[in-house]
Amino acid sequence: MDVSAVARELARLAERMHRAPDPEHTAGEVVAYARHELGADHAGITLIQRDGDLETVAPTDALVEKVDRLQYDLGEGPCHDSAWSGETLVAQNLADEPRWPRWAPEAVSLGIGSVLGVELVDKTVGRRMGAVNLYWARPRVFTSDEVSLAHLITRHAALALAASLNAEGLQLAMDTRKRIGQAQGILMERHGLTEDQAFAVLRRYSQNNNVKLRDLAEQLVETKELPQHPAGRREVEAGGDDSSRQR
Repeated sequence: MDVSAVARELARLAERMHRAPDPEHTAGEVVAYARHELGADHAGITLIQRDGDLETVAPTDALVEKVDRLQYDLGEGPCHDSAWSGETLVAQNLADEPRWPRWAPEAVSLGIGSVLGVELVDKTVGRRMGAVNLYWARPRVFTSDEVSLAHLITRHAALALAASLNAEGLQLAMDTRKRIGQAQGILMERHGLTEDQAFAVLRRYSQNNNVKLRDLAEQLVETKELPQHPAGRREVEAGGDDSSRQR
């Protein structure tokens, strides 16, 4: 392995990830680079969602989604286990792999011979984010240099993805607050409510009708009306006041 060449390539990768407009494109840069440098036939990234579900992002093809989904459904497999354990898992020949007795035969039948699952961990906060998944059609032996390169790639990827996800979450929060403010303004103007009363109407309607506050505000801004529901008129008339609702 030419260390200086690898360093230059990783620096260019970091620049491309930094310029990526969203987490999906950031993940795509990682997948494309890892697949090319390690000669994988298929690749993707498993991300751990906030609710604990696993999701495949930036897959190179439908086969990646299929073999990943099998892992999530069966609760076993190198990428599933790598995401949760924070370890690198290598399977050089899936046909002789005892660790995943249900998933491995299925993967082989779909045309996967070997796999490398590399943990994706944001070490700045000790957060397990998922795994980078690399698949080969034929069994193969992985060298220590190849595994080391995979680790280098995922370390860069974890930092870039964490920053991108945080930025996306911040933007979503800002957009949500803006929409809620606009929705409050509509209720205040049309029904003579105070700012606090307007927010109480939105909150109560959201709770009673099992609608996310963000979605409710979005619909109100677009239609200028609360969604049609028997409780909606009562909410506005009550101004969100709990005491008036109990009469």
